[in-house]
Amino acid sequence: MLSHEELLHAVPNALQAVDLPASWGPKRAGKVRDIYHLNGTRALITTDRISAFDRVLGTIPFKGQVLNQLSAWWFEQTRDIVANHVVAVPDPNVTLARAAEPLPVEVVVRGYITGVTKTSLWTLYAQAERAPYGIPLPDGLRKNDPLPAPIITPTTKATGGAHDERLTRDQILTHRLVAAPLWEQTEAVALALFARGQALAREAGLILVDTKYEFGVLDGRLLLIDEIHTPDSSRFWTLASYEPGREPENFDKEYLRAWFAEHGYRGDGKPPPMPADFAARVAARYIAAYERLTGRQFAPGEQPAAARIARNLAAYRRKK
Repeated sequence: MLSHEELLHAVPNALQAVDLPASWGPKRAGKVRDIYHLNGTRALITTDRISAFDRVLGTIPFKGQVLNQLSAWWFEQTRDIVANHVVAVPDPNVTLARAAEPLPVEVVVRGYITGVTKTSLWTLYAQAERAPYGIPLPDGLRKNDPLPAPIITPTTKATGGAHDERLTRDQILTHRLVAAPLWEQTEAVALALFARGQALAREAGLILVDTKYEFGVLDGRLLLIDEIHTPDSSRFWTLASYEPGREPENFDKEYLRAWFAEHGYRGDGKPPPMPADFAARVAARYIAAYERLTGRQFAPGEQPAAARIARNLAAYRRKK
């Protein structure tokens, strides 16, 4: 684990963006990833940008490397459940992936009732909604309680700075966002992935609370794409800290969300700037999650990251 001083020193060098030569084609910048398309392959470059409340809120050193390498590990742990898009990982921050056609729905699986965002299950339940996302929930649940069984709470994929919107299963099928047989397969795969994630997280002393999956289709086959079981796409609590009625220790973006919420920001207007000390503490949580889940020591990639990424991608292309 890097020291707090080392992380503080790295804050100014966090990876904001990567611009590759024109031969890689046009860049599409998402909230966190810079994406290039080349001959049926996507170069997914995971930067250190961090988002919450559907907004980019700043950068966290080494966050991109953690997400990319942790996803690569999880893709290996789940390939027996569903095929994934990974072709190669030529750099700590880069995954080369098959260009599947993404489903227009984000697949969120929840095992506990929690959260502080406008669309979180606890927020809706506390406002007396007893069937959010069209799924009936019993009375008497408290924040952070386990659900009777994991549930799927899908959302739209927002673009252009808009917020993700809630969807129900009926809406997905009625509006033909996804064909019924494909959606049934997607649901089954998502629940199987979540069960595998919870089992491996528990072995690491963590609870996988909820997570977001993205799926695509390539040559008629369902693929898991984007990322899997990272601190960006998932909530993790420490198993030892979980007690009914108490706030558990977390290794995810909830720490960041809570800080912004405490400073009066929930996604509207201009976010307050993150102090360097806070960014370093967030980085430490990301790295700790990686080390606990994988059992590996985090080895920071050579800096500056942008130059290293361009060099490693050029070397990969020469080999091909």
